[in-house]
Amino acid sequence: MTEHTSSASVAPGPVMVDIQGYTLTEAERARLQHPLTGGLILFARNFESRQQLSQLCAQVRALRSDIIIAVDHEGGRVQRFRDDGFTTLPAMRKLGELWMKDATKAVQVAVETGYVLAAELRACGVDLSFTPVLDLDYGVSHVIGDRSFHRSPRAVAMLAEGLIRGLQKAGMAACGKHFPGHGAVEADSHHEIPVDERSLQEIIDEDAAPYGWLGPLLLPAVMPAHVIYPKVDDKPAGFSEFWLQRVLRKALAYNGLIFSDDLTMEGASVAGNIIQRAQAALSAGCDMVLVCNRPDLADELLAVLDYQQPPEFAERFYRLMPSQVALDWDTLQADEHYQYARGLQSQIVSS
Repeated sequence: MTEHTSSASVAPGPVMVDIQGYTLTEAERARLQHPLTGGLILFARNFESRQQLSQLCAQVRALRSDIIIAVDHEGGRVQRFRDDGFTTLPAMRKLGELWMKDATKAVQVAVETGYVLAAELRACGVDLSFTPVLDLDYGVSHVIGDRSFHRSPRAVAMLAEGLIRGLQKAGMAACGKHFPGHGAVEADSHHEIPVDERSLQEIIDEDAAPYGWLGPLLLPAVMPAHVIYPKVDDKPAGFSEFWLQRVLRKALAYNGLIFSDDLTMEGASVAGNIIQRAQAALSAGCDMVLVCNRPDLADELLAVLDYQQPPEFAERFYRLMPSQVALDWDTLQADEHYQYARGLQSQIVSS
């Protein structure tokens, strides 16, 4: 396994990009080698088989040992890699339903879900999954829906803590999303600009509570929502200094890394063109910005972004890198703990 490069003072740049297929093109190699690139996010279109995925991650590592390879791999309908040995993971609502019957068992299952999720990804060379979803299930958001554990902030926090501890057992960090909460709005920020009319106090007491309870030791990264809360600020949370600096950093004492959500989403359009969006997100307090599905915009941003790395960035960034050497796939399959944890997933999915 290739070791990641780490340093207390130097880290890659603040832009996370994507690629189009199963292997790297020359243009994508150049994009990944750009000094402002700090991460790669993979999608289902980048997965043909475990062998191909492992080879792709090895290609990336041969170019850059210091960037993070990430994916949205939550379970349920948001699971980018399926088949060819990957376990079908339950939607998080399934764990919330179990919580209502047996809270202790639900947390235990959450731990094993996190372990299977992380161990399989890491066996193929992926460093980070953008999980867990900490949005509360108000029953109105179709884009969140069964990705949420529960309506109760306490249940969400405890189940998320279990999942995170499972990720940690496989050496993977966690990223909570979508701060302060996307669950109370019907609009999908991929295609619309959601507006949440609730008060600051209501959001702090409900939606933001899990972030404060979990804290940066369990949750070393956070992704804010492309949602506008007009009673608080006229900017979406990911572009709002109020939400990111005054609430997340100061009120909740959070010192982990803040990712933007994808800057090509409709919910980000209020900030202007891709350059203006990135600058607005970084100025508000994001540490790393995502540019997905538009390689032309990624290239435009990398060509002109003026970025001064804050002194805290390197420490925040390297806390997301895997904390231990991963088991290879064959060793993982023979591991009794993994076999037990994987068996639980099929029980929960079919329940």
